[in-house]
Amino acid sequence: MFYLVGLGLSEETDITVKGLEIVRKASRVYLEAYTSILLVDKTVLESFYGRPVIVADREMVESNSDEILHNAATEDVAFLVVGDPFGATTHTDIVLRARELNIPVGTVPNASIMSGIGAAGLQLYNFGQTVSMVFFTDSWRPASFYDRIKENRSIGLHTLVLLDIKVKEQSLENMARGRKIYEPPRYMSVGTCSTQMLEIEEEKGEGVYGPGSLAIGAARVGGKTEKFVAGTLKELCDADDLLGPPLHSLVLLGRRTHELEHDYVRQFAVNQETWDRIWKADYQGKQ
Repeated sequence: MFYLVGLGLSEETDITVKGLEIVRKASRVYLEAYTSILLVDKTVLESFYGRPVIVADREMVESNSDEILHNAATEDVAFLVVGDPFGATTHTDIVLRARELNIPVGTVPNASIMSGIGAAGLQLYNFGQTVSMVFFTDSWRPASFYDRIKENRSIGLHTLVLLDIKVKEQSLENMARGRKIYEPPRYMSVGTCSTQMLEIEEEKGEGVYGPGSLAIGAARVGGKTEKFVAGTLKELCDADDLLGPPLHSLVLLGRRTHELEHDYVRQFAVNQETWDRIWKADYQGKQ
């Protein structure tokens, strides 16, 4: 059987008992290593699991899935995914490929950022569509997230923004020359995300959100050093030092914010007086 095993959000011990049993008996164990990362190194996983782990980069998963699925019809193969296998990144492509080859597929769920973000104090029922933010370049500034946020805010819902991760990426020059030279890993911060969001709002000018919109920066959710910082988007542009190292996420508050949510998130505010004033003026009792 081909197993997709969720690892949870933080470290080696976040794997479920069921997942660990599968990993320890599987013929091969792959770690998907390009859509997210754990807060521990692969060697820590191998020590805890008591067996080797093969890193599966984007090229292997997208172009050489047959290598991963080899003999999975007669052996157990484990494919490890940070978070939940069908959370923020679904991996339906490799599941469909396995089914085409008549390979049985099993799934072991786990916590993902989609559920873990509840630790910020917001009710998960009050979240709308999740969006992604990528690093802008001089020639590429995708803004498809803007309309999704607009739809969420039109009915008062929060928006979870997932931030870009660049792992094993090639420069355009190296890609054009066919050189297997990769750029250092890059992880988007809340400050970068907030800045890019305000740039797009300035371009669009539709008033979907603004410098005074309330938001929450989240770092290392589910880990021992989990950190939340709440404030306006303008304040969060300069909050990276408070949040610390990656991985970061951001939540833009919807206007359907319950008082209990406000009271919980208030403890994370950069400036509690500013937080209270804006919430009472723009969020309290409003859709």
